[in-house]
Amino acid sequence: MNSNGLGIHVVLTGAPGCGKGTQARLLKERVAIPHLSTGEMLRAEVQTGSALGLEIKALIDDGNLVPDEMIIKMLEKRIDEDDCKNGFILDGFPRTLPQAEVLDKMLEKKGITLDAVIEIQVPDEIIMERILGRYACMKCGHGYHDKHQKPKVYGVCDECGATEFYRRIDDNRNTVQNRLVNYRALTYPTIPYFEKKGLLRCVDGTGSIEAVSNKIDSLFAVA
Repeated sequence: MNSNGLGIHVVLTGAPGCGKGTQARLLKERVAIPHLSTGEMLRAEVQTGSALGLEIKALIDDGNLVPDEMIIKMLEKRIDEDDCKNGFILDGFPRTLPQAEVLDKMLEKKGITLDAVIEIQVPDEIIMERILGRYACMKCGHGYHDKHQKPKVYGVCDECGATEFYRRIDDNRNTVQNRLVNYRALTYPTIPYFEKKGLLRCVDGTGSIEAVSNKIDSLFAVA
């Protein structure tokens, strides 16, 4: 946590399916700052059925990246909201080196300094198993997994009691392989970039959700 007591500004990064979204949501609960998922922002736009949403949907369905300008506009507007004044957890951004550089400039303009960029490291074969097995509640969006995170009562959401679930259309083997290729080509170069700035922290993401969460907590001395 910052020495000024104003919370934390952190980026969670790693390959698709490494668990950064899950860990971001858990960290959000413990430190009481917003979890900013660019993926969720983009999917919300898709659900509107707008021209922009249809364009984004086509890109996501093929496992491709959404253009920087779309994401940056959404993110800058979100960071300006009141609930981000004491910090935020960025999940899914930056995905490219140019995005990392633009993020730096945007935050500098706002007088915000990142505390850390946490890379959650998981082998490809585990990532594939995780992504192909995940699904979510249709009503509240709470996430589950065929093997690792089943509802307490079969077919009933733990959070809201709904009984309808869905799997993301891009959670298929071909698209995941494409996303991993994109990650190595486009996103991985951000890792040495943040390492040179002294911000990079690496966490082994192969353990249980709780074990990974504890490792992240230790970076910030979160009680």
